[in-house]
Amino acid sequence: MNVGAVSAALAFVCWGLFPLYFRLVPGVPSGEVLAHRVVWCLVFLGVVLGVRRQWDWLPQVVRRPRVLLAFAASALLIGANWLTYIWSVNNDHVIDASLGYFVTPLVNVLLGFTLLHERPRRLQWAALAIAAFGVLWLTLQTGKLPWIALVLGITFGAYGLLRKVAALGALEGLMLETLLLGPLAVAALLFWWQRGSGVFPSPALGIDLWLIALGPITAVPLLLFAAGARSLSMTTLGLLQYIGPTIQLAVGVWIFREPFSHERLIGFACIWLALALYSADSVWHNRRFRRQESAA
Repeated sequence: MNVGAVSAALAFVCWGLFPLYFRLVPGVPSGEVLAHRVVWCLVFLGVVLGVRRQWDWLPQVVRRPRVLLAFAASALLIGANWLTYIWSVNNDHVIDASLGYFVTPLVNVLLGFTLLHERPRRLQWAALAIAAFGVLWLTLQTGKLPWIALVLGITFGAYGLLRKVAALGALEGLMLETLLLGPLAVAALLFWWQRGSGVFPSPALGIDLWLIALGPITAVPLLLFAAGARSLSMTTLGLLQYIGPTIQLAVGVWIFREPFSHERLIGFACIWLALALYSADSVWHNRRFRRQESAA
């Protein structure tokens, strides 16, 4: 069995099950959950890098303002993505959150076209058109844009684009992002603590442990994903990434009992059809490229 595929699949399974973890302790405000997620992720990554003695990159990065600026942008994007996701789970919008990660691959195509001047292939254009119709359908049915899905898809797609051209690896990059977000998170926690409105430290040990565990729970799937991505083709990785939102959708429908009407199903079906076309195009293009390489 391909170890890379198992690592990546485990990462997506973890991300798919995240709503269950966030619902374990109700009543913690989304902003405070995000702040703890950043702080304890920073602590966890600091321990990992300390054990590995892997700090040589940091002085070099400090002397490169462009790299710092790029990671400041990616840190803000992933922070906005995390906050939106946490809020959506805490406010019974798990299905909307799953839609956001379903549309992310198509957002990547659109970002590549608008920012990198890449030319989508015909099936990719067709996929984008069908997905746009699905979003329009959901908008008309509900009377408002599916903003949670759009914010999650756009922020994660833009984050992935920045990390694609980043000068650091997955572990170092995540550490730098949490270092940049860390002062804001610590300041927010101190503010809430001084006002007496903060949850941490709590009289209930379980709540404190739940918040502290956000660190490894955030970092481990990202490290599994990074380990798997090194040995997998983009096509395989793209197909595996549907595991996460599929599990989230199942959790939202069957565990949290969120409404999923026939009208909503039509909108999702358009997105799934678009993803099927996108995936088929990716597989076909990858096989064609390999045949050309073999012939050469």
